[in-house]
Amino acid sequence: MGGYGSGRPGWKSKVEDCRSLDVNRLHRAGCLAPGYSGGWQWTRDGERVANISMHSTGQTLTLEYRVQQNGGDWQSIQQPIPLVSTPCGFGGSRQWFLCPGVVNGKRCGRRVAKLHAGGAYFLCRHCYQLGYASQCEREFDRLLRRANKLRTALGGEPGTGSLIACKPKGRHWKTYDATVAEILQLEEKANRLFMAAYLHRCPEISLFL
Repeated sequence: MGGYGSGRPGWKSKVEDCRSLDVNRLHRAGCLAPGYSGGWQWTRDGERVANISMHSTGQTLTLEYRVQQNGGDWQSIQQPIPLVSTPCGFGGSRQWFLCPGVVNGKRCGRRVAKLHAGGAYFLCRHCYQLGYASQCEREFDRLLRRANKLRTALGGEPGTGSLIACKPKGRHWKTYDATVAEILQLEEKANRLFMAAYLHRCPEISLFL
């Protein structure tokens, strides 16, 4: 055994697929204070789906939980995670995790704000080689996501099949018109890219255009 994260990375490939620990959320909840002993849980639709116990000395946060991988036996895990703080520019300090991962015999030690359960342990995304879902999007998907964000910001529904919402109260017409124009431009470009990609794969469709 080479340590946390040794061997092959976890099967999950996206950050969004993994349960994560955010050092800032834990700090705000008081979980990093010296002497803290309690737990943390993840919910879905208001229902608890997973939980862990944790204890803090102020310099180390120790996690205690059980995992089951690939239908095997449940395994009890006790994982200490070093904590460090750095000063902020306007006073105070900021907390960080030091990733305890060891991959291919090399200790990670990255200073990170989030750790992810991409396998049996909570490690940084680099140790598990995790990407973000947005990195795997095609360009027309990114354009449509941006357009949908603008649509909902106006109070409307996402999707090219939905009407763009009327001007919100208090917004200047110039700003509203510019937002509508951007939505239409994004969706037009996304449509052209989609059609180009589709025609490239299926050139016979040109007979029906």
